[in-house]
This record gives sequence, C-alpha cells and structure tokens, in this order.
Amino acid sequence: MVKLDFSNVLSEEIGHAGVSITEIEYYAKKAISLISEKPYKEFDFIGLYSQDLTAVKELANKARDYEYFILLGIGGSALGPKVILEALSPMHNLKKKPKIFIYDNVDPVTFKNIIENIDLRGTLINVISKSGATSETLASFLIFWKMIRDRKLDVKEHFVFTTDPEKGNLRRIADEYGIPCLFIPKNVVGRYSVLTPVGLFLLEVIGIKSEEMLEGVREVSEKALNNSLEENPMAVAASSLYLMDTIKGKKIVVFLPYSDRLKTLSEWFCQLWAESLGKEGKGTTPYPSLGSTDQHSQLQLWMEGPEDKVILFLSVERHGCQEEIPEEFHDIEGLRFLGGHTLEELINTEQLATEMALTINKKPNLKIIIPKINAYNIGQIFQFLQITTSMTGLLYGINPFNQPGVELGKRLTYGAMGRRGFESEGEEIKDYLKRQRFMI
Repeated sequence: MVKLDFSNVLSEEIGHAGVSITEIEYYAKKAISLISEKPYKEFDFIGLYSQDLTAVKELANKARDYEYFILLGIGGSALGPKVILEALSPMHNLKKKPKIFIYDNVDPVTFKNIIENIDLRGTLINVISKSGATSETLASFLIFWKMIRDRKLDVKEHFVFTTDPEKGNLRRIADEYGIPCLFIPKNVVGRYSVLTPVGLFLLEVIGIKSEEMLEGVREVSEKALNNSLEENPMAVAASSLYLMDTIKGKKIVVFLPYSDRLKTLSEWFCQLWAESLGKEGKGTTPYPSLGSTDQHSQLQLWMEGPEDKVILFLSVERHGCQEEIPEEFHDIEGLRFLGGHTLEELINTEQLATEMALTINKKPNLKIIIPKINAYNIGQIFQFLQITTSMTGLLYGINPFNQPGVELGKRLTYGAMGRRGFESEGEEIKDYLKRQRFMI
C-alpha cells in the first residue's frame, strides 16, 4: 500500500514553519466528511476500479498486431497515458511493438517527425477527446484522416475513438463510418480520466492487464471514506497541503519523484492540481520536478530562496535494478567511497539526504512512498493523488472538477481560426494584434 510520511510539516519537527497534529487531524476529518457526501457527480472517479474491460481488451488485442500505435490527445488525455508508458514500459520503442507515439502539442515539427518514422498501412490511431471538440486533437485527427483516406485505406481499421458515450463530434463520425469506440464514463472529467479507457487501453496495448492497475486503485478508493486517519493518508495529505497554504502561506507545491520513470507523473500531477484547485483566487502553484536531478538545479532555491514552498516527495523503495558501483581508483577518496554501493542505494540516499537537509533548515515537506513501480502501485498513486486533490478542493470550498478559467482561451482560438458562432472573438483577436508594439 502507498504510504504517507507527514512528520516534516509538524511544528514539533520544523518549529514555527509547521502546523500542529491537532490542526491536521481537524481538517483531515473535515475532508473525509465532505467527500463522504459526494457533493459533485464527478466523484464517480472513485469507483473506477469496477468497470467492464471487455471492449478495452478486445481492441487492445487487435492493436498489438499493428506496427505503430499513435495516441492523439492533450491534457489529461495524453499526460496520463504518457505516465503509463514511461513508468511501465520505459524506452518502449527500442524494445517492443507496436511502437508508440503520443502526439499532444500540435507542434508541426513533431508531427512531421512522427509521419516520417511510420508506415500508415501498419498504424492504429487512438483519438481521445471526451467532448469531441478539442481543437488540438481534432486538427491532428483531420490530417491523419485525410492521409488514411488518400491512401485508400479503411478508416475502420486504422482508428479507435475514445470519447463520450452519448454525444460529440467523434461519436457522430464513429456512427457514420463504423469506427470502433471506447467510452469515457459520463461523470468523469478529463484530468481524472487516466483510470478509464483513456489510460487502460494503452496499458493493455503494452501488454499489461488492466486488472493489475485497478486492484491498486480499489485498495486506495476503499480508504477514501475511512474515518480512521491512520487508514486514510489522502485526508492527511489534503489537510497538510491545505494548511501549508492557508496558515503558513506556502503557495508553491514542488512535486518531486525520485525515478526517471515518474518524471511525467510530475507533469500529470501539475495539471491535476492546477486545474482542480486554481479558481476563485484560491489554490497553490504546482511545480514539476525530478530527483535527484533537481537537487543540482533547484535545491539552492528551496533552501535559501523565498519561504513559499512545500516539497512533496515521491520515494520508490525498490527500483528493480541494483547495478553495483565498482571499487576503482582507491587512491581518490572522491571516487573510492562510492565503490561497493549500488545506484539504487545512491538515489534513495539522495532522497533521504535532501529530505533531511530541508527538515533541518525548517522547510516543510511530505513524503509519499511506494514499494516499487508496477501497474498495481501506479494505479495506487494515480488514485491517491486524485483523491487528495479533490479533498483539498473541498477544503477550499471550490468545485475541484470544473475549469471555467480555460474557456476564454478556447473561444478566442475558435474565433481566430474562423469557427462559426465565434465571430466577435475573431474581431477581438484582430483588434488585439493591431495594438501590439514590437521592438527590434
């Protein structure tokens, strides 16, 4: 089971920079009470450990016969699958098939490089958009659609849509052309969707059974409503992070996993945290990081910079590879002391040393611990972070599932690109560009 160590946000460890155990317990119990009411229908994500996997498995079995697999999505539709790929099948394309490309940022050069390295005849394209209206995803889909049609290939054999079960542009196209579909449950929003076919389809494509991940999800989900704080680490984490902001003014949460395989998890967490909590003037800024790399690029700032951060470590007990460091250069102390140890020992010691250094200097930090990186534990950490985030939102008194702040940017994009019904936004764009001042 994923574990939480919150010792280093307590005042008994870090003095005035910390909070009391009584304060943490109070808000943790409040978080449990609030989530037990399930005030928003989007809390359905907690029950995702129980879902019908038949269609996911059937289509994944088909997908494994292809040479290439391209995933089109953005935000939660791409970051979650990226975590699954990088954590559970690192350097996948050097070792396994189908070769997998996740295209999310509509960078034309990235698109060109993908096209130059695949054969469309052996390619399956998974288009992910719950609304069926995501401009970036639809743009790349349209290009691939035309390429497939121009080559006289059968679109039913080269596309799988992951979308809303009832409505949207992708659902309409699927019905007209017979495109196979996987469905995102109606009440699950994008950034909480990794445990739906959004992530599970890719998980099965790389040869890992979804049941393994969902079993980890189930164990965490069942603890979410547990009134015993010893059995509900998500409530304690939510309470700690909420208090670090509201009482101690820590406006930045540095997410710091100690494994290259979890680097993208840091990016996934940042979207989850920022989009869920950053509204009505509330929330804190998530900061993606990576241990031990960022000890050499950021630790100076954390130690002696502005007092506005709380560090959230993610520690892996067993990395699955020892790799002993040889005992060479006995006459050079700066090398000799490393001999006989392992890389796993070194990275775990780096995490411990950074944690201790921060604590000694009264810098608040929490630590999430997983035994090892596998589907079961990745499922646990996904659900742990999702529940913690949603609980924190309830403590702030905001809806952790909407995102009103991103709608204006979408409307302006529609106007600039000439979508009907958004003519006024198009004029706004033109007026804005006229007012720009450039210096050479």
